Amino acid sequence: MNAQIGIALAAGLVLIGCESAEQHVAPNSDAQARAQRIAQEMLIVDTHIDVPYRLQMEWNDVSQKTAGGDFDYPRAIAGGLNAGFMSIYTDPKLEAEGRSKEVADTLLDIVDRLVSESPEKFAIALSPEDLGKHFEAGLISLPIGMENGSPVEGDLDNLQYFFDRGVRYITLAHGLSNHIADSSYDQNRRWQGLSAFGEKVVQEMNRLGIMIDVSHLSDDAIRDVLALSTSPVIASHSSARHFTPGWERNLSDELIVKLADNGGTVMVSFGSIFLRQESLDYDNKRTAAYEEYVDDNSLEESDALFATFESDYAANVAPYPYARLDDVLDHFDHIVSLVGIEHVGIGSDFDGVGDSLPVGLKGVDGYPNLIKGFIDRGYSEADIGQILGNNLVRVWRNVEHRATEISAGESSGAVAE
Repeated sequence: MNAQIGIALAAGLVLIGCESAEQHVAPNSDAQARAQRIAQEMLIVDTHIDVPYRLQMEWNDVSQKTAGGDFDYPRAIAGGLNAGFMSIYTDPKLEAEGRSKEVADTLLDIVDRLVSESPEKFAIALSPEDLGKHFEAGLISLPIGMENGSPVEGDLDNLQYFFDRGVRYITLAHGLSNHIADSSYDQNRRWQGLSAFGEKVVQEMNRLGIMIDVSHLSDDAIRDVLALSTSPVIASHSSARHFTPGWERNLSDELIVKLADNGGTVMVSFGSIFLRQESLDYDNKRTAAYEEYVDDNSLEESDALFATFESDYAANVAPYPYARLDDVLDHFDHIVSLVGIEHVGIGSDFDGVGDSLPVGLKGVDGYPNLIKGFIDRGYSEADIGQILGNNLVRVWRNVEHRATEISAGESSGAVAE
């Protein structure tokens, strides 16, 4: 892959131009051709791709075309992806077993293996500047985010440990409330927001320059984070609750505004349940039916069992109501209408939401379809560039800058704000 790159540092913009791999362009479609060009010329950053978890379940060589999954190198090149944050997901149940850090290390080793086995294709990105350097070298950047703060295991020194291993954002909790924060999925609100230790985690992440991710947190925990953090905050894979009223996993308008006021960015998830109420209702009914099936038959839950049940349910009860591209675009439009173009980006959740992705966005080769949707809705190329990657780059730089300020204040003996 040949590439030329220009980075406008002062503006926080990263624009990339390259000769693309083969693309599938719709015949006689000027908008589709333009979208393909934009996908290859502009930086695309996706803040949430669950490749490590997928490969932990079953190893695939994603440097080559794979039969399953949502991500591999050829599809990433076709879609124009330049930087995919590798999600280090640890099951929230591991905290009680004291195994969260151990499993996180295993997943980090998987990312290291991807790079070591295909150094001509992938590189771990530790800073926004790395994104440009890697593209110039013809590499896809793999920055790292940690989904669930349980691996911190009550020790602030572990934040430095994970930073040294390349982690550049941490989702403070996941499906259960943990020792840091309450989860939106957990009715047991242990802390009514952040724990006392969680407050120290926020401050230490600010100091180190690790982005704080509020996806999965309860509303009160998000409010606590935004009140405490002096660095911008992200939601790495969330969407707008406006379209799924009452579902706390998505962000309310109030919290979207607060997050934008903090300088942060909402990264829209592509899972259908995030996008439309019909899909969420279906998922809830199917989950209830699955749990009843497991109990009635005294079965042990597993990913394989659920996959079989999911397939049977779709075939015999009702087919899955997939979201469509317009549903995805509606979320972007809503967030932009609330807080402006500067506070929204892409957090697909590829390889993390199973067979629930929207029509036209089934994998990392689908970004041009999203871009065409933006074009059709009247977004300028400058606006599209902000959504695709420049907004996240700005936040990442600002988090780094704030860490430098804090360190300088500590060195001079000043008290950090």
